[in-house]
Amino acid sequence: MQQEQIVVNAIIDGEKITTEKLAPRENPARPNEIVGYYPINTREEAAKAIDSAANAFPGWAKTPMKERVERMRNAVQKIKDAAPEIAKLLSTEHGKPLYDAEGEIGVSLMWMEFACDHAEEVLRNEVIEHSTGKTIIAKDPKGVISAITPWNYPLSLSTIKIAPALLAGNTMVLKPSPLAPLAVTKVAEMIADEFPKGVLNIVNGESEIGVELTTNPKVAKIAFTGGTRTATHIMKSAADTIKDMTLELGGNDAAVILKDFDVNDDRAMRRLVISNFLTAGQICMIAKRVYVDRAIYDQFVEKYIEAANKWIRVGDPFNKDVTIGPVNNKKQAEFVQSLIDDAVSKGAKAIKLGKVLDQDLFETGYFLQPTLVLDAVYNDPIVVEEQFGPTLPILPFDGDQHAIELVNDSIYGLTSSVWGEEEHAIEVAKQIQAGTTMINTAAVQGLDVRFPFGGVKQSGIGREYGKEGILAYTDTHVINIPKVGELPYIPE
Repeated sequence: MQQEQIVVNAIIDGEKITTEKLAPRENPARPNEIVGYYPINTREEAAKAIDSAANAFPGWAKTPMKERVERMRNAVQKIKDAAPEIAKLLSTEHGKPLYDAEGEIGVSLMWMEFACDHAEEVLRNEVIEHSTGKTIIAKDPKGVISAITPWNYPLSLSTIKIAPALLAGNTMVLKPSPLAPLAVTKVAEMIADEFPKGVLNIVNGESEIGVELTTNPKVAKIAFTGGTRTATHIMKSAADTIKDMTLELGGNDAAVILKDFDVNDDRAMRRLVISNFLTAGQICMIAKRVYVDRAIYDQFVEKYIEAANKWIRVGDPFNKDVTIGPVNNKKQAEFVQSLIDDAVSKGAKAIKLGKVLDQDLFETGYFLQPTLVLDAVYNDPIVVEEQFGPTLPILPFDGDQHAIELVNDSIYGLTSSVWGEEEHAIEVAKQIQAGTTMINTAAVQGLDVRFPFGGVKQSGIGREYGKEGILAYTDTHVINIPKVGELPYIPE
């Protein structure tokens, strides 16, 4: 579907900033097609955006909560009204099917509305009367927030930061990924237009922008979603000025299939397939490795292949019959294929899943047919690394304790899932090292914006979503008012 090319701009202090240096964003389904252009802003422009946010902060921090919420609700309505066009743009530049793009907008709006509904309650001062006087526990805004977001879910992983930060009284500079910059910049501009100048600024560009956003002393907090390796550089950059940060990082999320899982449950098997291959496997919380009790392994693999072949249809993201589009970019597609090739070279078996609906398009774009990998070794790269693409290793385990050891033997701990009889699954889940463990579902299907989300180990620091995701953008400020009078334990 050819779409009119668009150009997005930086927003600094409420003004659109045009730049001579523009970069194209290609359509991953048709790489010769340019979807639009985004600016390559300079480090100096990033510094100006930070200055703008710093100047806007004192006034915005004093703005009554009712006004903050009203402005955010106005932004929500604008996004709702523009949702069909946003979804088309996101689908075209990203490669995810249209239904998937619409779903991402839905999650974004759901979270923004939750944050609006609960901001006043969560951020209200707590007043405690006690025997020695009175204490006020205030939730103060931090100041300028640098938000650096990825390409896989650009809208939801930006609004997850924008909504609570601004509602809490902070100001922000947002930097989207160059691999999906258009729709998110459009959405961020809609939000920025509803707020005073400088409250929300947007810059696009390369790594030098990120350096400014992580080292500038006027930045109080960094909110980053992306790779663990990049996060190590961010932490080092932020060390000199001791910045607060929320990091949602990589994951190699495991699914454990217990021996009491019903392999004939078609709906459960479909949920599992979707949890492995939605968005072509390019979701941080996707189930990327599956461990199956050896007692049901052969039956499970047979039924899994059957379910996958029913659901997976690869092709044009605008084809309503398509469930999986292309990989977002050439580099990622090549990386995923290299993991499959490596496993096969060591004796593993690769099984193509589903149908390719348009072979000519498939060969034109960055498409990979979803691939099941059997007989891999537990420590093969395809098992221990985050594939972030449409491939899945399935391996057997011998007893629950073995499964728990396999899951926990990882540097990551974002999400996990356990599939089987509920009480049995819960007992296993309690022993898994992860920020979230889902029972008989996984990935986006088990996400609930009302509750905190984040990782353990090298999958991140801090939590987003839920009330904790709002409080993450505040500092606790204790104000003590003691009773008047001398304290008996202090000598004269």
